[in-house]
Amino acid sequence: MRKAYLTLFYSGLSPKAPGTVGSFVALIIGMFLLNYFTLANLFMASILITIISVKQIDIYEKEVGAHDGKEIVIDELAGMWIALSIAGVTADNYMMGFVAFLYFRLFDIWKPSIIGRIDEKVQGGWGVMGDDVVAGLFAGLSTALTYHLINTFI
Repeated sequence: MRKAYLTLFYSGLSPKAPGTVGSFVALIIGMFLLNYFTLANLFMASILITIISVKQIDIYEKEVGAHDGKEIVIDELAGMWIALSIAGVTADNYMMGFVAFLYFRLFDIWKPSIIGRIDEKVQGGWGVMGDDVVAGLFAGLSTALTYHLINTFI
């Protein structure tokens, strides 16, 4: 059960780009949930998932003896949902959801500034979750700014 949760229904077991696959699954689930729940609900769910995941990742890492395995993609779900929430993406605005996905993947792969420091220096579940949560914050802000600029100048 733990592995199904941490791999986001086994999407993290993808042989190619498990982080991207996990992020895309998170986008689809998040956009589906926005048909029924508010952005605040999605944001709070991402915080709850982050807290639960920290402990589950700590247990999993002790079981497998490795830190931040590529198969763990629950962190992508938390970061992606934070990005969607901050950007103000709605079920009626799927294109902005895709923009948030692109920004999230950019920040998660590139790991600029504090994102990279968290990834390198923080151990355990907080290290795995922390860089993606901050990447989600950056992606959400970037998406909101992009949306504002498009509406202002186009």
